[in-house]
Amino acid sequence: MIPALRIAVRPKALKLGNREGVKGKLDRLSKLVTTLVRDERVEHTFSTLSEARDYAERLIAEAIHHGDCHQPTMELADFWLKEKQLVHKLFKVLVPRYRDTTISYTKMYKAPMPYPASGYEGSTLLQRKDYGQAILELRNNPLLPVLPRPTPTRNWIHNVLLEEARKEYRLQKSVEAELAMQHMEAHEETNPDEEID
Repeated sequence: MIPALRIAVRPKALKLGNREGVKGKLDRLSKLVTTLVRDERVEHTFSTLSEARDYAERLIAEAIHHGDCHQPTMELADFWLKEKQLVHKLFKVLVPRYRDTTISYTKMYKAPMPYPASGYEGSTLLQRKDYGQAILELRNNPLLPVLPRPTPTRNWIHNVLLEEARKEYRLQKSVEAELAMQHMEAHEETNPDEEID
């Protein structure tokens, strides 16, 4: 039984060119998966990382589902992790970390494009969507976050002043509405038969 992945998988594999063919492509992807497990964050092109993400997610899902006593899972870990001490990290660190999670094990960010893109070698590749740089990381890692945490701005002076102005505006509108209702009621009491336009 194969555990379900928690990310969207492309129906067809990307055509990532490699001079050594499929073996070279798998070797490059296994190096990225190894780097991801070792450093818990890796930077590369978006298309290559999206392909490596599928394999990393599958590796972690199989390790969680079957454990380290399952021979095919150990062979899978041995194939994808080029540094053999990382097999221990996979089963002793990552599996307990992600055992109870309900979301994907990895997170992917698009990195900003270098400016000006035309000034760099291979600039035509950098301008395409699939060849932009990206960052792939394991969730709940001990590294600093890729995206900065939002700074609380509620107590900044201009936000305090705007909030007080909003309160004053609402109070003024409610008073005006109340006065209009009282005026209409007074008008109805004095002229009950007249229709108000």
